[in-house]
Amino acid sequence: MSEKKPQKKTSRKGAKAPSKTTTGPARKRVNRAAVTRAPHDFSPTLGDLDLYLFGEGKHERIYEKLGAHALTHEGARGVAFAVWAPNAKSVSVVGNFNEWNGTKHPMHQLGSSGVWEIFIPGLREGELYKYEIKSGRRKFLKADPYALMMEVPPKTSSIVFKPKYKFRDRAWLTQRKKRQAWREPLSIYEVHFGSWRRITEDGNRPLTYREMAPQLADYAVKNGFTHVEFLPLKEHPYGPSWGYQVSAYFAPSLNLG
Repeated sequence: MSEKKPQKKTSRKGAKAPSKTTTGPARKRVNRAAVTRAPHDFSPTLGDLDLYLFGEGKHERIYEKLGAHALTHEGARGVAFAVWAPNAKSVSVVGNFNEWNGTKHPMHQLGSSGVWEIFIPGLREGELYKYEIKSGRRKFLKADPYALMMEVPPKTSSIVFKPKYKFRDRAWLTQRKKRQAWREPLSIYEVHFGSWRRITEDGNRPLTYREMAPQLADYAVKNGFTHVEFLPLKEHPYGPSWGYQVSAYFAPSLNLG
């Protein structure tokens, strides 16, 4: 009588069970481990040079450091938050991701710079957020002045956003360097975007950015203008202010598309 050979274990679908020594790609293991780290296990995303230049008022790209930025930091994908609040006793970032609870993600101050920052692994674009600031006996929520996107008023939350638009004006910029602008005529047309021209057939709404572009360019050329100057296009909570009550210096108004 022949001896029965032991059968190999299979899954419910009949596939061979994986060996205990099977492992996934090393890169994925590193990223999973990074995501499980606490926010304060990560080093700051702002360096000493950033803080020095900011303190001197000479950081020409500080908008890339302050605000909210979706990025990969020390092997983990997440969002880096940074805000300047020199008189604050404490600052936390709050949003839908932590139930707007200021105790869950307290930020830490970077020396005497007045800058508070935190990197939160696992967060992505589209998150709503604000800063919870404590100053003396007061505690209040504040939108991010360096946010790249804001909710449409009357809502006031900041939104994590990563621009993907690529400018294609290198040839024009190169040509502009060769021109002697002071020898050319100059005639500036100042425009309030929201009231310049409206679509009466669609609830008297203002033009969107893309609708405005060809119409305004044609109008300016036809009437002899060489340049266009817009009243503020940054996000602002009150329309009749014509944009002068800015709430986010780097967030174009979503009311215009």
